[in-house]
Amino acid sequence: MAKKSIVDFEKIKQELSDLPTPIQVIDQNAKVVNKEAFDSFSDDQLVEFMEKMVWERALHEQTMNFSRQGRMGFYAPTAGEEASEMGTVMAMKDQDFLLPAYRDIPQLIQHGATVTEAFWWSRGHVKGNEFKARSLMPQIIIGAAYLETAGVALGLKKNGEDAIAFSYTGDGGTSQGDSYEGMNFAGAFQAPALFIVQDNNYAISVPREKQTAAKTLTLKAAAAGIPAVQVDGMDILACYSVAKAAREYILAGNGPVMIETLTDRYGAHSSAGDDPSRYRSKEAQQPWLDRDPLIRMRKILTDKGLWSEDHEEELTKKYKDSFKDALKEADAVEPEKVSDMLKRTFEVPTPEMQVEIAKFEEKESK
Repeated sequence: MAKKSIVDFEKIKQELSDLPTPIQVIDQNAKVVNKEAFDSFSDDQLVEFMEKMVWERALHEQTMNFSRQGRMGFYAPTAGEEASEMGTVMAMKDQDFLLPAYRDIPQLIQHGATVTEAFWWSRGHVKGNEFKARSLMPQIIIGAAYLETAGVALGLKKNGEDAIAFSYTGDGGTSQGDSYEGMNFAGAFQAPALFIVQDNNYAISVPREKQTAAKTLTLKAAAAGIPAVQVDGMDILACYSVAKAAREYILAGNGPVMIETLTDRYGAHSSAGDDPSRYRSKEAQQPWLDRDPLIRMRKILTDKGLWSEDHEEELTKKYKDSFKDALKEADAVEPEKVSDMLKRTFEVPTPEMQVEIAKFEEKESK
């Protein structure tokens, strides 16, 4: 007779899959599934949510056009993530501290930066770091924003501020050690931090199921003692409601929270040129396109007589015209020189750097 093991590891593994359904307010068919939450929003608020998503979709489309024309620097597309990004950032307050990554430019603008400043940042111009928003510049290193968030959140706590630090990463970011270290530090010190994971299915070309065996990314927060929840990231009302509740919970002195928004990025990882058709089929993406956050919110508002196709077209044109004006403003600034960048790297340039500065100044004077 086989000897019975002292522990049933397979049962434990299976129990990790027993997870609740992601939180929704309106489902993919634009049906209200949480009436109490839905009724808490006024008609004006519902319209504002839609306007913010139209703004972000227009920003994406126009910025991609600029990029194809060779008029932009680095850009990370956001189409498909409008509900996740606008819903969560709209739940924050001006005094909260944003720690963005490179795909979080729309949130940075909503939190106080200008579109022109965002374009400067994309081009690598130093003026792109001079925004008045309470935020650090977008972080390029994957997962590193979570480390920054932990430190900023602890500072907010020690200063007794009525504010939280909030940050974003993608599913690929949670595969980086920095993300866990940031969450672990924040959990250990009960720092007021909100960690938002935009689970958009791919870390460049690597699908989520090949990044981790974890059934959800919320399980990674559990290891740091942080409560975490999955949200339908294509439902802006759910994203806003959960982010607002998380902020209130954190400010009450309960420590950090993680929110995993189940969303999608429709296009390439960046404007640098990866081809999503090489690693993703149309059949795999179509269900996400059917869940488009603008489609479901558009139907909700149209049924209530609060929205029309003509209004959306006018709004989109107005937004795109403003982005064209912002790029003209960005174009009016003198391009950066390599020598200028070297001069400000250290307060007092090293002897080696002084040689480099002189070399580039000679080239730039010709």
